[in-house]
Amino acid sequence: AIKCFTQPMDEVICDQASHVYRYEVGGIAYHSLASVRLLHGERGILTPDLIEPEINHENIHYPNTSLVVVENTVNKGGGKCYHLSQIAPIHHLCNLKGLKIHLDGARIFNALVATGDEAHQYGQYFDGISICLSKGLGAPVGSVLLGSKHTIAKAKKIRKSFGGGMRQSGFLAAAGIYALDNNISRLKDDHHHAKTLAYALAETDYVHHVIPVETNIILFEVAKGDADKIVQKFKDKGMLCSTTNDKTIRLVTHLDISPTMVDEAIELIKNLK
Repeated sequence: AIKCFTQPMDEVICDQASHVYRYEVGGIAYHSLASVRLLHGERGILTPDLIEPEINHENIHYPNTSLVVVENTVNKGGGKCYHLSQIAPIHHLCNLKGLKIHLDGARIFNALVATGDEAHQYGQYFDGISICLSKGLGAPVGSVLLGSKHTIAKAKKIRKSFGGGMRQSGFLAAAGIYALDNNISRLKDDHHHAKTLAYALAETDYVHHVIPVETNIILFEVAKGDADKIVQKFKDKGMLCSTTNDKTIRLVTHLDISPTMVDEAIELIKNLK
């Protein structure tokens, strides 16, 4: 998607927490030959006031700013959501400045369920939207890129050049269609489970701070000691989680987590020594 909207020596604006910057092995530089301008939004949320001063003016010394990438929800921001009322002004600025705007919507359905916004409202604000079918929706594999006919035709050719074509993948598409038809509304259960776990964590002595939960991601900082040790203690008791740094632990709820499992996790959290 990024290569669709950029040329070599262009610059992409995104938040420093963005997945496309942090977790794609420098793919923007490698595949698109573009540089990245990193912004520091609150929990990964961009605003026009943050973006506008970082748009390069025409100058032989500067890369051409061509694309803004928005991530919703923000993975590294603990599942933080944009509302459409926050996205519309960013879209307006991009139009004014002649920039393309792309949505990394890997968890967009979590955002829609949390905010009450409608999926059909999003298309008018973005030149491209990517969604994931295998996270909260539970398909075994799959992502989808949405855009104009021209954008998708270009994306298919780019994918082909990367060796990314697939054969006989209809059965995977069928799983994705099932997920879209059946597993969106139930995301509210994941959000409820995440908030329930967050409340339990906030009551313990070994947790210093729980980042406010909006969707299905829980990030919390340990009060003292090594987060890896606490993760290992959880694992020894049968609960899996991971660290994001030496003080922060990440939990994610999903369709395989039942209410009974949440209750068991809460007891484990309360009694962890």
